[in-house]
Amino acid sequence: MKRTVIISIGGNTLIRGSEKGTIEEQFEHTNAAIAHIIKIIENGYKVIITHGNGPIVGNILIRNEAAKNIIPPMPLYICNADSEGGIGFMIQQTLYNQLKKKGIKRDVVTVVTQVVVDKNDPAFSNPTKPIGPFYTKEDADILKKEKGWAMMEDSRRGCRRVVPSPRPLRIIESDVINKIVDKDVIVIAAGGGGVPVVELQNGDLTGVDAVIDKDLATSLLAKNIGAELFINLTQIDKVYINFGKAAQTGLNKLSVSHARKYLAQGEFASGSMGPKIEAAIEFLEAGGKEVIITTPELIEKAMEGEAGTRIS
Repeated sequence: MKRTVIISIGGNTLIRGSEKGTIEEQFEHTNAAIAHIIKIIENGYKVIITHGNGPIVGNILIRNEAAKNIIPPMPLYICNADSEGGIGFMIQQTLYNQLKKKGIKRDVVTVVTQVVVDKNDPAFSNPTKPIGPFYTKEDADILKKEKGWAMMEDSRRGCRRVVPSPRPLRIIESDVINKIVDKDVIVIAAGGGGVPVVELQNGDLTGVDAVIDKDLATSLLAKNIGAELFINLTQIDKVYINFGKAAQTGLNKLSVSHARKYLAQGEFASGSMGPKIEAAIEFLEAGGKEVIITTPELIEKAMEGEAGTRIS
């Protein structure tokens, strides 16, 4: 039987901070990432791809604000869905084109994914995830009063809206994703952590304004579909301790116990490597075999144990 691998592409690999973020630039980065991922597909794996959406959903929110006097602004959960569909389309089309050139007959589909969260999750009373544009203190105070947004100073560059980041509990489309993967279709799902929804008393679903961490959502999806390998692609070649300090040390291999120890010691920042390590631990403890963290460019070497960080 073919092994199942879930591959997560970081949102910052699609939009780089030094660029304008044009659609041409986004396609260029998507093409580059897929050129490396396709080599895994050539090796016969069943493949699910997830992705981040941080910079892109931020741009959608800026567009929301810029046009608010012309068209009604959309709630955050709709912006999440927009970004999931748009990024999924880029990956889907890029994969289609590259598979066609290589003569590989594999279908590709994007599934806009609903992820259930607990309406009583503590994150809803303590929003911490910054999204969207920077505002002056004066504008932030107006938005706080008019819209009820929670606002926070961020990186000394101004104030930003902060939203809840609740833990993912259940992926509504897990079963259908599983069925599609069993047909050897490449599935793009849970983009940006998926669209956060809560379950009402009558069983209906409704969207909520929040952002789910895409690494934790990927780990949950990986467990649900029985993936053996979880590859987390980011802008950093491997996991480091003492990151950014004189004693910075790259880790080629990492056990769950050591990963947990370093996490508890605060070695991995909550906004970057922390969720990746937490997701890796959850995946492995639920029966996954291995996690690889590296850049798209190093994915082949990482598969051979010559680059990146392997957690097992």
